[in-house]
Amino acid sequence: MTNERNLAIDRFRGALVIMMVIGDYLGGIAFVPDWLKHAPDIGFTIADTVAPAFVFVIGLNFGPSFERRMRDGRLAAYRHFALRYLALIGIGAVISAGATVTGQPTNWGVLQALGVAGLITVIFIRLATWARFVIGAALLIAYQFVLDSALLADVLHSSHGGLFGAVSWAALLILATAVADMWRKGWLPYVLTIVSLAVAGGISTILVPVSKNRISLSFAIITLAMSALVFLIIELVSRADSWRAGLFCWWGQNALALYLLHLLVLSVFVVPPMAWWYLDAPIWLATLQILAILGFMSIIAWWLSRKPRRIFV
Repeated sequence: MTNERNLAIDRFRGALVIMMVIGDYLGGIAFVPDWLKHAPDIGFTIADTVAPAFVFVIGLNFGPSFERRMRDGRLAAYRHFALRYLALIGIGAVISAGATVTGQPTNWGVLQALGVAGLITVIFIRLATWARFVIGAALLIAYQFVLDSALLADVLHSSHGGLFGAVSWAALLILATAVADMWRKGWLPYVLTIVSLAVAGGISTILVPVSKNRISLSFAIITLAMSALVFLIIELVSRADSWRAGLFCWWGQNALALYLLHLLVLSVFVVPPMAWWYLDAPIWLATLQILAILGFMSIIAWWLSRKPRRIFV
């Protein structure tokens, strides 16, 4: 494995952003079944897999990206990453404020969670792989203990777990950077890591409920194993595929810009106070709307992919 840009990562990231767009749209439609929406608390649906998978993708590039920044000096690297993740927190705060103005109050969002997770992870990124495995696991255990003993109500009343929930997201990201190291060491270490995570995830479900809303220990480990396995499949397909780019790569190369854009596009459907237009939309209208959203954003993704500068998390 190399530290150079990998098409499989772009494809995985792009597929996740597309899933985010579709999931955010379908989340407010009345006829959409619950298994396509986020579980209300304890439980696990396909929609619950997207955010942790995105954290995993960030972890794949975190270490190499930091090492590249180290060429300009250690202080410059830490400053760059600190500003990068503080910017995410700031952008997330603006989005949360905008959601409150439009009648969907929230005190926290996915970008704040990613920002705090990134700030915590950068503290440990230069440690050895085994040390990050230990620290990530220790953070998850400590988080779960405090969650169950004192802060469950606060986490459940905050989107994406709130500030305290960001500790679990950070543990997931730290573990993802360690899993990425195993991926770069070769297929055998990576596959053994996936199997170990799957076993640990299975055992953890006996002890801790699986819940995205709680960002529980079992949820973090299971989704990390699933993300690593899906990425392995995408990597194998990408190695067998001769074409160099395409739809998923377009989306993946500018994930952050497209994520922000989709919030504006969705507002066209969510904000108007007409139930027939969104909440109670029939299947044919919802289908046309989501196709229009994906078509428009794919054109933008293609246009951005032709620019020399990439905008992604």
